[in-house]
Amino acid sequence: MAEENTSSVREFILTGLTDQPELQMPLFFLFLCFYMATVTGNLGLITLIGLNSHLHIPMYFFLFNLSFIDFSFSTAIVPKMLTSFISEKNFISYAGCMTQLFFFCFFVFSESFILSAMAYDRYVAICKPLVYTVTMSPQVCLLLLLGVYGMGVFGAMAHTGNIVFLTFCGDNLVNHYMCDIIPLLELSCNSSDVNLLVVFIVVTIGIGVPIVTIFISYGFILSGIFHISSTEGRSKAFSTCSSHILAVSLFFGSGAFMYLKPPSILPLDQGKVSSLFYTIVVPMFNPLIYSLRNKDVKFALKKTLDRIMLS
Repeated sequence: MAEENTSSVREFILTGLTDQPELQMPLFFLFLCFYMATVTGNLGLITLIGLNSHLHIPMYFFLFNLSFIDFSFSTAIVPKMLTSFISEKNFISYAGCMTQLFFFCFFVFSESFILSAMAYDRYVAICKPLVYTVTMSPQVCLLLLLGVYGMGVFGAMAHTGNIVFLTFCGDNLVNHYMCDIIPLLELSCNSSDVNLLVVFIVVTIGIGVPIVTIFISYGFILSGIFHISSTEGRSKAFSTCSSHILAVSLFFGSGAFMYLKPPSILPLDQGKVSSLFYTIVVPMFNPLIYSLRNKDVKFALKKTLDRIMLS
């Protein structure tokens, strides 16, 4: 009903990442490899955590959900993007575009808040180890997770609602490889400063609240680390946080660069490139970031492979 009332456009055409024919097939195979690595890494991490009981603790409970979010996030974007490399015109229906936008926003917000929940978990583990099991009880972890996905729903509904009531009069060429917020606003006939303000406010909530939580958590963590007397203890504490800090920097850095600048400062072609980081690069690298330097994950992998070899 919203489509009939507010838009004469029944489908959009996604321009893709580039219009240079000689780059289409190399980019197709490159991003296909990226997607396969993302699927393998995240589903592999989900499987390892599920199969190994010693990983059934809050830290890996949140990592399990981060991997699920990254896998789903990438799956909502990349298959349609790959189509643009092998087809002359990459059509997507109006309903399909709004659906992709909804899930894109849902997983972006969910990832933002799962990263802040993980920072809080590290704060409790390092600064309040004696009450860790009580503070991070299964009930508390579940409530935090409900908050994460609740904020995902909020972000998705706010952004999609902001777009779905706009009018798209004639031009249906979306200058992007996915249905993203800024390209759709620029394509609309009646978008206004109010719509841009809504985007800015919602993105600020989605980025600002988690970043503040993360900074406060790491402020207490650093204070706690400096009170650890042994060098080995400090090194272990820093090691448990380094992976999370790297993941946070990649995700929030690319997201802020894309959405907290006016479109006049960041042209859409540059925006497409920067959005590759949080839609493709971050979901692919997160399993590597959290596993290569993690002794528990390495042990779980070795244990699982031994089971497979002996069966």
